[in-house]
This record gives sequence, C-alpha cells and structure tokens, in this order.
Amino acid sequence: MYVTLDLIKSLELEVITRLIDIAGKYEPNILEQVNPSQFLGIELNPRAAAIAELVIWIGHLQWHFKRFGNVYPPEPILRKFDNIQHRDAVLAWDDIEAATDTKTNKPRTRWGGRTIKHPVTGEDVPDDKDQISIYNYINPRPVQWEEADYIVSNPPFIGNFRMRELLGDGYTEALRKVYKDVPDTVDYVMYWWHKAAELVRLGKVKRFGLITTNSISQVKQRKVIEFHQKQKKAIKLIFAIPDHPWVDGGAAVRIAMTAAKLFTSKEFASPHLGLVALENKGKTPEESAEQVKVDYQNVGEIFSDLKVGADVSDAKKLKANTKLSSRGMEMRGSGFLLTKQQAITFNDNEVGSTPEVIKKYLSGRDITGSSRELYTIDLFGISIEQVQKLYPKIYQWIYERVKPERDMNSRKASRENWWIYGEARATFRPALKDLKRYIVTVETAKHRVFLFLNRDVTPDNMLIVMALDDAYFLGVLSSRIHVNWSLAAGGRLEDRPRYNKTVCFDPFPFPKSTAEQTQKIRELGEKLDKHRKKVQAQHSGITITGMYNLVEKLRAQQPFTEADKAYNNKALVSTLKQIHDEIDAAVFEAYGWEANISDSEILEKLVALNAERAEEERNGLVRWLRPEYQAPNEVKTQRVINQATLETSETAATTIQKKTFPKKSKEQLSAIRDLLRSRGGEWTLEQIIAQFKLTKKQKEIIADHLESLEWFNVLAKSEKDGVTHWHYPELASILNHQSEQ
Repeated sequence: MYVTLDLIKSLELEVITRLIDIAGKYEPNILEQVNPSQFLGIELNPRAAAIAELVIWIGHLQWHFKRFGNVYPPEPILRKFDNIQHRDAVLAWDDIEAATDTKTNKPRTRWGGRTIKHPVTGEDVPDDKDQISIYNYINPRPVQWEEADYIVSNPPFIGNFRMRELLGDGYTEALRKVYKDVPDTVDYVMYWWHKAAELVRLGKVKRFGLITTNSISQVKQRKVIEFHQKQKKAIKLIFAIPDHPWVDGGAAVRIAMTAAKLFTSKEFASPHLGLVALENKGKTPEESAEQVKVDYQNVGEIFSDLKVGADVSDAKKLKANTKLSSRGMEMRGSGFLLTKQQAITFNDNEVGSTPEVIKKYLSGRDITGSSRELYTIDLFGISIEQVQKLYPKIYQWIYERVKPERDMNSRKASRENWWIYGEARATFRPALKDLKRYIVTVETAKHRVFLFLNRDVTPDNMLIVMALDDAYFLGVLSSRIHVNWSLAAGGRLEDRPRYNKTVCFDPFPFPKSTAEQTQKIRELGEKLDKHRKKVQAQHSGITITGMYNLVEKLRAQQPFTEADKAYNNKALVSTLKQIHDEIDAAVFEAYGWEANISDSEILEKLVALNAERAEEERNGLVRWLRPEYQAPNEVKTQRVINQATLETSETAATTIQKKTFPKKSKEQLSAIRDLLRSRGGEWTLEQIIAQFKLTKKQKEIIADHLESLEWFNVLAKSEKDGVTHWHYPELASILNHQSEQ
C-alpha cells in the first residue's frame, strides 16, 4: 500500500506542477489532497494491519513535508480512519465448529505431519498419533470488499497442493464450495484475481492490478482469466509481465504482474506487454531489483496465457490425438522404489529374473541428468491376497514401508488400495500394452526433449507419456514446429517451461505427410534417438541437459569454452544439432511451409490448422494417429496420418453415431455435400442415407438432393455393376493424384 501511495502522490505532484506551468500559480488545499483515508486494505494479521496503517501515515507525512516544508499538517496529525480492516480477504463465515464423520460420529482429523522411526526399517513413517482437527465453517460465503475505484494487491503465494496444509481442510473446502466459478485446481491467489475481475465486470471497480506467481499462465490457473475474458461483459488485460524475478520470504521466486479493465469496443489504447530483457543478481534483493530491465511493447491483445499473437490457448482438443497421452505413474509412497541392489535381493541375485512386478523406473531427473538406476514395485491388477501369496517378500516390504504412509492419506481410495500406485493410470495402460517402446518428455524442464523408453520401464508422474512407438512421431514432436507450439501453450513453472499434455499434445495438428515424407521423418527420428543414447552409453557423464545446453549455444552462435569443447567431443553435440536441423527441414516440408518463417508465423499456422482439423472432425473426418487402437470399430474409410492410401468399400461408410438431418432444404444439401467432402471415397444412396437420422419422407428426398448437387457440379456420380456411386470430385482428384505419385 505504501508503494501505491507513493506513486499516487508522485502523480499528484506532477499534476500540480503542470497546473503551475499553465496557470502560473496553484493554491493548495491540504484537505483535498491525496491522503491515507483513500487507501483501503484488508489484512488477516492484526499486527500487520496496524503496521500497514502506520506506514501509510508515515508516507503521507513525508510527502507533506517534502511539498510544504516546515508547515505543520492540520491537527490531529494522525486520524483513526480504520481503513485497514483486520479480516479474511476472500472468505466470510458465521462460526467454526469441529467436523464430525457422519458414519462413525467421531471428530474428523488428519495427519499433522510428524514422523517417527519405523521399528523394523528404521525409516521415517507417519506418526498416527499426530492428528489435526478438521473444522466446518458455518454459513461460508464470499467476502464483500469495500467500495473502491481501483484494486492493487499482492495476495499470498500459496499453491493449490498446499492450501489444505496451510489454510486447513475446512477452510479450503468452504472456499472451493462458495466460489463456484473458480476451479478447485487453482492456487490461492486466483481467488483474488476472480473477485477483482468480477467487480470490474459488475462496474463496481474501474481497474485492478495484481502480483501473482508466474504459474498464472499455466493451464489450470488461466482458466480463471479465460472465464472473465469470455463473459458477455468481459475484462481486457491491459498490462502484463508474464515472468519477473521476485523474493518471497527470502526465497527467490518468479512472479507475474497483470492489470485489467472492462472490455469496450471503443477502447483505442493498446495493452502493454513487458518482457524481462536483463536480470543480474545483486548482493541484496533491492540491488537485484534495480538490475532488472523490462522491455515493453504495445500489443493488440493479451490472451489468458499472457502471450500475444496467435491465440494458442483457444486451440481445440482433437479426437485424432485422444487416448494416447498421459502423465506417468504417481506412486504416492516412497516405499514402492527400490535400488538396484534391493531389486536383486528379491530373487536369486539376478535382476533379469526378478518378479514381473518389479520394473525399471525413470523420473525426470533420471532422464535430464544421470540415471539413479532405480526400480519400482508395480502391483496394479493384483489383489492384496494374491500379493501376499505370490510375493511374500514384496508384501512385507510394502506393508512396512508403504502402508503406514497410506494410512494417513486423506483419500479413501489411497488408504484402502494402499499396495497400488496412487495414480496407476488404469485407463491409459491399455495404450501401452502392445508397444515395445513409447515416447516421453519431462513435464517441467529447461529443454523440451522427446525420447523413447522401452516398454519395461515405468515412467514417473513427472513424465508425460505418448503411447506412440513410430519414430515418425518422435521426429515431428522433436521439431522446431512442435517445440515452439509446446513452449507457447504449456506455460512455465518459475523459469522452466512445462509440457501440459492437455494443451501441448491433445490439440496439436500433425502434418498430412506423404509416404516419402513420413519415411524420411521416421528415419531421422530413429537417428536422433540412437545418437543420444549411444553417446550416453559410451560416456557416463553425458546428460540430456548438458547436450542441449551446448545445442543452445550453437544456435545462439556463442563461443565454446575449453570445457564445452571437451564435452562436445564426447557428446558429439554438433552432430546432434545437425540431426535436429534435418528434422526441422523435413517436418516443415511435410507441413508445406517455408522453413524460414518466424515462430509467431508458425503458431498462427498451427492455430489455423487446428481449427481446420476440428472442423473436419465435426464433419466426421478424424485423422487418427493410431487408428487400430483409438478407433478399431470405426469406419474403414479413413485417411491414416502416416499413409498416403485411402481404403474404400461399400461396407465401410457406416459411422458409430448418425447425424441429425437438417429441416431446411438448403441446409440438407450442405449436409450431404459436407459428408462426401470430408470423408472422401465413393458412396451409394443407401450408405448416405445410413449416415443420418431420417424420417421416411426425408429418406425419399435424399436421391433428389444428390441429383441436384450433381447438376450444380458439386458432386459427381459413376456406375459400377449397375449401382450408382457418388463422390466429391475435388477430393477424389487429390487422392487420385496422391496414389499416382
């Protein structure tokens, strides 16, 4: 608040100075000046509330003596405005009472976090005697803020996963219950953002500006921003710095700054986007802050991901990519992990013959850095009775090391199924079943790298898994085109990019490559994966991070140090960059785009292509990546993304769901045309009728509509064995041309 007062007083002085320049004089009225009564605040800590109010008065008096010299301010010098309120800023309630379990009628509690040494293993396990009471909040409701013109705030930096721990289960549950428009997955700070945006949309506040963590641009957080940007009375971001260094309680963090107002069509001022161009670490936080340089630019629109240009955040999920990506396994218990030696001890001193429930395990740090050669116990699909009977040693191991921790878990399923991973990815496992390998990328990492893992490796929760074994897909994902997309769509955690499969993989439109282009990318994908694994196998100190640090240097044309040169000689980084350059060229060719277009142009083209694919899918054409897995029972008339062939058969044109047939004649003609245009191939009258929900009368007019479309040269027909077939001529000629090639 003091900073705000200081800036407003500076602005006031600027106005006064300007008035003197114009009018030649200015008659001050001390009582009409900016003063502490105009600055309202809410503070939960009573001591902090009192200090904040005192600091505001000190700042005001400093400005008074700076402006009026030794003239004493009007008495009383300090006034009791009570403008700093001592209360919660987002939640109000009437009373708090101890929560009771409705089944047992006992007080609800949770583990308090204290650990004790296990008598057998000697490891730290939860102390079940350390219990914290859970409370119910009576009549919880959103708090009402005082009337104001502008809102400026730096709310508490509490992440979603720590809200229950720091705020209490009862408070967190009440907060999520009363703010129905705010997703339960957001950080605490987003409740301030939502409330401020709501007041702007209601016309009760002119503008607001908040300092938040830079995670505000991540998928789960930015849903709050999207909500207010897409309402009938929408807000408009007028200022944003997506990523800025900050110090919170002595810890270095990354923050974002956002400001918004009500959107109006008559608005002419351009929003300002600030990007940190330079930051150096000083001896103190104040010195560090002074050395931060931000470059500002006027932009057309700032989207919910705090970016400009193509609106990647508005891209639609594609059916073609469904069922093929997921996070890895979330164990929810460190006792599932084994060292290599521990894995050996479970069966005859031979890792290769250990029980099939013991598997190799890799996390993000194992992939980007040096592997710790860990194993994991995966008991998915096995009852606890079977575990005890088939694997008695393993049963005792997890009973001693996993169960104590799971017994304290707040989730009922985690407590009852304590021998199974917390998130075992039951619905995703079938996607990996028939594969010998699959693609992974580390969710949060400095460099966006994709690589193959063998099927016998269990991926950690912090890995994003793609159930694809074709190196063609590895090549496309590793290209500049996809990496650029993922960096724009995925957000950041502090200073590291995040790969969120929901926005990075699911909406991504893969190219329609020819057979030759597909094979070329496939070979380069294999070459890339083998190159990295070969140099890592030959030199134990070579890491993915180390290799791509030098790739970045090469791309930036920065000189190598002697250490860099020695590393390059082992890791063959120049060769690695060359392979990536070849992949980029091949993928650009597959998309049919010029290789020298800018990153922003790439995003614009991908957003447009995503919209095109989404429209195709609405019309029934889905370019499945793995059709034999994703849609085994769907139509055979399907252009497979990795093939340049089109299968057709009379029995192939049956869809799973029939489309509703329009009522108006013009729309009926369009529906028939769109069906044949999007699906391709030749269709009989019966096959076309089978695609729609039709009345008896509507069935009779389909033939007339087909004749009309042929007369207008929209459709063409041919006779085969006495049966009339219809097709869309433009698509047919394209497909024939491809087959000739």
